[in-house]
Amino acid sequence: MTGSTVDIVVVGSGVSGLSCAALLARYGFNVIVCESHSIPGGAAHAFERQGFKFDSGPSLYSGLSYSPSPNPLRQVLDAIGEDVPWVTYNKWGCCLPEGDFDTSVGTQEFCETLTKLCGEAACVEWQKLQHVMEPFSKAAIALPVAAVRFDLGAAITLSKYGRSIVKHIPNIVKLTGSFSRIMDEVVNEPFTRNWLNLLCFLLSGLPADGTSAAEMAFMFADWYRPNVVLDYPIGGSGALVDALVRGLKRHGGELMLRSHVDQVLVEGNRAVGVRLDNGKEIRASRAVVVAASVWDTLKLIPEKALPNQFRAKRQATPECDSFMHLHLGINAQALRSDLACHYIVVNDWVKGVMAPQNVVLISIPSILDPSLAPPGKHVIHVYTPGNEPYDLWMGMKRGSQEYLQQKQIRAEVMWQALERIIPDIRSRCEVTLVGTPLTHEYFLRRHRGSYGPAIRAGSGVFPGPKTPLSGLLCCGDSTFPGIGLPAVAASGMMVANSIASVKQHLEMLRDLRN
Repeated sequence: MTGSTVDIVVVGSGVSGLSCAALLARYGFNVIVCESHSIPGGAAHAFERQGFKFDSGPSLYSGLSYSPSPNPLRQVLDAIGEDVPWVTYNKWGCCLPEGDFDTSVGTQEFCETLTKLCGEAACVEWQKLQHVMEPFSKAAIALPVAAVRFDLGAAITLSKYGRSIVKHIPNIVKLTGSFSRIMDEVVNEPFTRNWLNLLCFLLSGLPADGTSAAEMAFMFADWYRPNVVLDYPIGGSGALVDALVRGLKRHGGELMLRSHVDQVLVEGNRAVGVRLDNGKEIRASRAVVVAASVWDTLKLIPEKALPNQFRAKRQATPECDSFMHLHLGINAQALRSDLACHYIVVNDWVKGVMAPQNVVLISIPSILDPSLAPPGKHVIHVYTPGNEPYDLWMGMKRGSQEYLQQKQIRAEVMWQALERIIPDIRSRCEVTLVGTPLTHEYFLRRHRGSYGPAIRAGSGVFPGPKTPLSGLLCCGDSTFPGIGLPAVAASGMMVANSIASVKQHLEMLRDLRN
């Protein structure tokens, strides 16, 4: 079957693919996004059951309710002229081996927590770490992602930031190493070290010795500064996805749902389009951009189209484990009034933050946005972030008795974590959904349901968007360090910038006033 011809085909409507496509459309390209699922958004998509609106993935947002912001997703939204309404807050709950308590973002707030838990010396040590991190944080945000491109034109688009870059070069070099090199020189308090390893794990899927200093420097710049707040989009993660889709369509781009790409078309040494699983072909005169994991990307490209060495190296990319999810719609009548919207539960520091089922995250976003649930109800999302082994599920058939029994067993740790917050939670449930690595693998077409690459800082680098195949570029969490919305939005934005002309890019930067 023959199809249409466009400038660019983007494979996948996750946040990276939509960020890339919406910005390409804003640049004036004829772009089409092909998405396998019936819902856009990838791991950030939202879905509804019985009036309850659930976030499938992200639950913690920051740097998005104001502009200009160092958050790349905010820069994408500004570039395409879209936004969503935001509610802000600064507190979340912790259920740790040391006890249950609330803490906050901000310059002094975490110091107060440390003083209560560990004494004044821990606060002094934290303040020293903040002082040490300050120049690194400034270096991490000195260069806006919006100015970055992957060709010689970068010399022009980055030139206006030259003084800032030169000023920060010594610290930029140090940011390429692991955060543990900085942490080990400053932090001795066991609780603080555990806390920092936890934050690293939530950012990258790895502890401090595997997380780049740049990722933590960005977080310190965003979280530990005066008057900082966290954000939540009214309407949930689906509202963010909708904003990206609006921007794509308003600038002339197209989104095709239920359109699974079966193969990237290659002629000679160039990617020239895609073939859908229904046989339809869509030709791309400028580029094909694949917004999928490195492993899933390789499945789309004909075997002989890539050098064996390149394919083998990419295929061997280490991977993070997967997730367990618990999505609940509950009766909130007579529920305690002091609930926070987020909780972090750690069962045992000794096991380490990467131990299976040791860390559990809880999000109750309807506390911030009541529109997500019917009156008198709440939506709850509980998940084990990147610490669920896929091998426990390999070979099982979704829907089988074995699978259902395994779901019940592996979900228990999430129920127990939530019972620390809401003791009678099981009797309150009106909607109960359990997600597994096979859920991730099936609905998101995600290799082994993985959280993303586990490339350790200092021992490997993320490859960026380019491939040996002309006309084929990649974006997503396999190309840029950091798991989460800022990283994938950055990857998509940088690919779009690289396809645009330098003139178009500079005009966009002027519009952003960056």
